[in-house]
Amino acid sequence: MLQVSDITAFYGSSQALFGVSLKVRRDEVVTLLGRNGMGKTTTVKAIMGLVETGGGKIEFDAKKINGRPSYETARAGIGLVPEGRQIFPNLTVKENILATAANYRNQAEPYSIDDIMVIFPRLKERLNHFGNQLSGGEQQMLAIGRALMINPKLLILDEATEGLAPLVREEIWRGLAILKEKGLAILVIDKHLDSLFAIADNHYIMEKGRIVWEGRTSSLRDDAEIKSRYLGV
Repeated sequence: MLQVSDITAFYGSSQALFGVSLKVRRDEVVTLLGRNGMGKTTTVKAIMGLVETGGGKIEFDAKKINGRPSYETARAGIGLVPEGRQIFPNLTVKENILATAANYRNQAEPYSIDDIMVIFPRLKERLNHFGNQLSGGEQQMLAIGRALMINPKLLILDEATEGLAPLVREEIWRGLAILKEKGLAILVIDKHLDSLFAIADNHYIMEKGRIVWEGRTSSLRDDAEIKSRYLGV
């Protein structure tokens, strides 16, 4: 579904990505791992068209998408939950969800508010609360729900549970497990390996703008040296 091939990216004269390649297949959960500042968010921004690529190719459903504006990438079927959530603070939960609702690909059964409430029941209790009245975990659930309302084929989460309390993290992971069962492809950045191992199929590790390791969950779980060298665990 998503094929990133040998992409480079720059911030001014400083190169941030050096030949990054990865893929996400249909119905698959893939992680992008690494310490802070290694290029994970830049890779996501490149996929979404928020950072220009200097070389390489990004394909989604066998169509090249790098060089296209970010709104076209979203309409093609990629939903982004950005780092920092970026919900609308002066809109209610219901208004935040409806603000992005669109069925660009004419899905027979597009996501509805009721579907989001099933995935994240806590939001049902907050439906008429404003975005700035929500906890950090509730804001993250809302950000995921908002991304789902464009009916994506691929959901990308940048720092899925950063800074959240353990119980709230469990709710996020439970919601992502539901989405995986529904067949949604997911690319996720996060630091909580045990939770990622429970839902992810494949993993990529970044170091200084490069992919330095890739493999299945079983391989990474059992490789203490790789986890210590690149992830600090």
